[in-house]
Amino acid sequence: MSDEVPDATTVWLFRKQLIEQGLIEALFEQFDGYLIKQGYAAKGGQIVDATLIPVPKQHNSNSENQQLKQGEIPQDWQDKPHQLAQKDTDARWTKKRGVCHFGYKNHVSIDAEYGLIRQYQVTDAAVHDSQVLGHLLDDDNEAGSVWADSAYRSEAIEQVLALMGFDSQIHERSYRNRPLSEEQQHSNRTKSKTRSKVEHVFGAWIMQMGGKLVRVIGMVRVKASLGLKNLTYNLMRYTFLQTQVAD
Repeated sequence: MSDEVPDATTVWLFRKQLIEQGLIEALFEQFDGYLIKQGYAAKGGQIVDATLIPVPKQHNSNSENQQLKQGEIPQDWQDKPHQLAQKDTDARWTKKRGVCHFGYKNHVSIDAEYGLIRQYQVTDAAVHDSQVLGHLLDDDNEAGSVWADSAYRSEAIEQVLALMGFDSQIHERSYRNRPLSEEQQHSNRTKSKTRSKVEHVFGAWIMQMGGKLVRVIGMVRVKASLGLKNLTYNLMRYTFLQTQVAD
């Protein structure tokens, strides 16, 4: 505890080396193995959710945005490397509850027992939450229940979960001219008691970890930044769980 805290440049260089050597996911998995050895194996089923990760907005023309959506780099940018270096060509726009957002998404799966992140995926903001579900499912969880909000609900997903042996606790969703019945609303309220635990993860980001905004450019750096943030959350959560045991 008497050692000096590294300065910002040292931390930046260390993170740069982790990114270049592709070690962040390996570190996350290694710490998960440590958690299991300490008695925190994934239990109680899993809860899946995603949160928008904003990045500084790009001032692009409509034509430039259209080319980016098609996976193309505008020729003007290619001719000006310094300008291209300041452009995030991987971030995308999405709309949520009528509000436009620019950036990425952090998709996570936590175990219901300990609230630790067990799996995560990073995508651009335009990717629908349900498209990532298959990458988040944790086969190592000792229970088969899967909680998620109604954005993940579809007949196809319900069938796939059943075939894989998972017990779907995904919220029912309403449709135009087909509102939820009283029974479905009651079911959703019951599911929310467990599903809401995942909101503590993103709440901790805001209250304890400086918020969700990232100031790096491009998928590789954003994925690294969020991977470290997910790992840091697990470190903090582990410390909290240990204090509970001590008490």
